[in-house]
Amino acid sequence: MQTILDRLQVYRQAELKPPRPVVKGRVTRLVGLTLEAKGCRAAVGEYCRVEVDENHSADAEVVGFGQDSLFLMPLTRIEGLHPGAKVIPLGGGTKVPVGYNLLGRVLNGTGMPLDGKGPLEAEEQVSLEGPVINPLARQPIHDTLDVGIRAINSVLTVGRGQRLGLFAGSGVGKSVLLGMMTRFTEAEIIVVGLIGERGREVKEFIEQSLGEAGLSRAVVVASPADEAPLMRLRASELASRIAEYFRDQGKNVLLLMDSLTRFAQAQREIALAVGEPPATKGYPPSVFAKLPKLVERAGNGAEGSGSITAFYTVLTEGDDQQDPIADAARAILDGHVVLSRQLAEEGHYPAIDIEASISRAMPQIVTPEHLVKSQKFKQIYSRYLQNRDLISVGAYVKGSDAEIDLAIERMPHFRQFLQQGLDQQFNFTESWQGLHMVLESPPAAPQNGKAPGNQMTLRSAPKR
Repeated sequence: MQTILDRLQVYRQAELKPPRPVVKGRVTRLVGLTLEAKGCRAAVGEYCRVEVDENHSADAEVVGFGQDSLFLMPLTRIEGLHPGAKVIPLGGGTKVPVGYNLLGRVLNGTGMPLDGKGPLEAEEQVSLEGPVINPLARQPIHDTLDVGIRAINSVLTVGRGQRLGLFAGSGVGKSVLLGMMTRFTEAEIIVVGLIGERGREVKEFIEQSLGEAGLSRAVVVASPADEAPLMRLRASELASRIAEYFRDQGKNVLLLMDSLTRFAQAQREIALAVGEPPATKGYPPSVFAKLPKLVERAGNGAEGSGSITAFYTVLTEGDDQQDPIADAARAILDGHVVLSRQLAEEGHYPAIDIEASISRAMPQIVTPEHLVKSQKFKQIYSRYLQNRDLISVGAYVKGSDAEIDLAIERMPHFRQFLQQGLDQQFNFTESWQGLHMVLESPPAAPQNGKAPGNQMTLRSAPKR
């Protein structure tokens, strides 16, 4: 046990150390979003305080350097900045709040509360950079995660620790689908990152899509589109860090980030501002280096820890699935769910394009019978779509092809099966039973929004 004398000796040694001098620099240049400062030293990633006047200052992060100058990116808008403003290095790494007291709270990219519920009482302050897990130490994906969406549970089954992309253009229903998953999922903790969205959508998502029940077990990190690109970048990393903390506590976490495209665009703004040359369609190479770094933070942890199942929305501009960010994300994720504008315009919600979507982990987490039935569902669905033009104009003659006849017979029931109301929840068992029913014996017309097939007595669903 440490005596008082030993403790005083520690303090005495600390007192004898010479204080580290604080060298102040000066702002010499402002170009676009970037400040250039000279006269001080700081490492990339460290924070500096820019003093505009005696009563006004702002924090900025070092994002690059030249021969004798630092390139700083402000976290907030700086008004009244003038040449020669003082720059004071703050030193140290970035610390962010984590803990169970964050549940039900809404934070910004620096971890400060936005919800007006008072200051945070964080249990711990940790580094923004989470620990890197050896890929061989990660647990494999072997359990399913119920997200409450019938089409996903049955045909695009998600595993705990899987990382999927939600690909769609603007206004197709990405945020609504995310809100349904936050309310219906069986995950213990939900972390939502709203990156680069309109400010109005942030409040609507929290109050309408998420609701009080969803918010009670969720942490929301929001950085609207009008904030600095560095704040959007930090909000993405903060959401991932909070999810990592709960995973290390042994919890099953659902991470929803809307959107990965805004994260890439924020990094593009920063990289171009410090002089990095553009490469693919205006995106610098650092963008494609940061995407896998962010995505790899999700997934299963080491033995004895929990999991992070992540959904990253990817905005396909002009519904172009070959957009460079969409193409890069598709390569590093464990599957993708594509939302169709055509289905959305037909009033089909959620507008999931089953033919274009896939879950790469599904063969390892469902029974062989479930896998066969999901493949059969997709084959019949795809067969109909391939011949839809002939069928719609009456050029197809019934009896010419048995598979097309079967697709025509089942298609109305398939469409009803894939649709789901905003307040409807289908667990994994109900989803499996509905899939079995529409394949083996199509149900009658739906009643009260639910297909009667889900109410009939069927054999028990296969064990997950």
